[in-house]
Amino acid sequence: MHFTRLRVSGFKSFVDPVELIIEPGMTGIVGPNGCGKSNVIEALRWVMGETSAKSMRGDAMEDVIFGGTTSRPARNIAEVVLYIDNTDRKAPAMFNESDELEVSRRIERDAGSIYRVNGREVRARDVQLLFADLATGAHSTALVSQGRITAMIGAKPTERRAILEEAAGIKGLHSRRHEAELRLRAAETNLERLEDVVLALDGQFQGLQRQARQAARYRKLSEQIRRLDAILLHRAWQAADEALSTAGAQLNDTGGGVAEKTAATAAAATVQADAAAALPPLRQAEAEAGAALQHLQLALREIDAEADRVAAAGQEANRRLEQIAGDIERENSLEADAAAALQRLESEGDALAAAQAGEAEERETAAGTLADATRLVEEKEVALHELTARVADAQARRDALSRQAAELEVRMERLRRRAGELGAERAAREADLGGESELLAAAAAIEEAGEAAGKSAEALESAEAARAVADETESAARNAMQQAESVR
Repeated sequence: MHFTRLRVSGFKSFVDPVELIIEPGMTGIVGPNGCGKSNVIEALRWVMGETSAKSMRGDAMEDVIFGGTTSRPARNIAEVVLYIDNTDRKAPAMFNESDELEVSRRIERDAGSIYRVNGREVRARDVQLLFADLATGAHSTALVSQGRITAMIGAKPTERRAILEEAAGIKGLHSRRHEAELRLRAAETNLERLEDVVLALDGQFQGLQRQARQAARYRKLSEQIRRLDAILLHRAWQAADEALSTAGAQLNDTGGGVAEKTAATAAAATVQADAAAALPPLRQAEAEAGAALQHLQLALREIDAEADRVAAAGQEANRRLEQIAGDIERENSLEADAAAALQRLESEGDALAAAQAGEAEERETAAGTLADATRLVEEKEVALHELTARVADAQARRDALSRQAAELEVRMERLRRRAGELGAERAAREADLGGESELLAAAAAIEEAGEAAGKSAEALESAEAARAVADETESAARNAMQQAESVR
């Protein structure tokens, strides 16, 4: 087996696909520094499974992708394909079905590397074992780079042993042995864990045995319970069958009753429909009666207010009558004083007549004084008679106002009783939904309340007029009293 071709695309400086033919014998690449000779060796190492980015002279493995220049854009994919002659059929069994092996490695930015052998995707470990069996690989001593000879001369025994194993062609076996040892250690670890699992499963098995015994007992009890449930259900079915027979007999017995009830229900439904048809007019009548009652209540409140005003006017008239009575008493006292003054004047006149009998001038003077006094007394008597008449008139008016107040009280009491009767009639009408006669009664009650309100208004006007007259009488009596007091 030997390499035949190397195809590079997008790898480092190889932006365009480049294919290198490796003929039998010695194949060399000649060129100036920086032309990419080292990139060819790195491409070989990379396709053979190199995993170190530093070995590829980069910080990350994606640095092997062409990064672009001022005239060429960067690439996102790099691929290296190595063709190996397999005519002698020395490849591993899984790759030994063709005369040529095509080993490729493809890397994409942010996606990682993919290995393929003859178009079939494989692991990186499979590729590394393939090349280890061929006594080569990414770290093979066959790839001699700068400083490699010096490193081989100064190598340690362990490193020299690796070189000898590679030269002897047993590096793949050594790698497989190392992998087998790792697998054996992993198997030993798994066996230790398996013993722990067996112990845990043993405990679980004992618990499951107990649960199995409990389950068997549960199944036995469940069968007994189902059998007993079946017996109970059978008995319940028999009882239900008997109850069904009894219910059938009762159904036959009650069939006639149901028919009668159905007929009664139909008749009741008819009556209900008739009542429902008659209900809207009755509701309208009830609404009208409620409105009339509301008006009556408003009128009653107005009458109560008027009665309160009349009562206040009566109290004011009584107060003024009391004042007039006081004035009359004062006038009576003035009259008594005037009579006493007349008697005193008469006695003085008699004394003057007796004392001045001999003197004509004094008699004439006394006669003039007596005439003036007599005239003054007559004027006072006339004023007294007028005041007496006014007092009598005021007394009569007070009696009339008292009678009117009593009549108003009687009317108010009658209106209150009528309002109570109207409330009772409204309650009765709401109970049995009333008729036209009750509406007429309500209308009559409204008319009576209106007439009572008119009479109350007239009585109020009369009381106001009487109060005005009483005020005038009081003013006149006070003026006369002031004049009498000034004369006295």
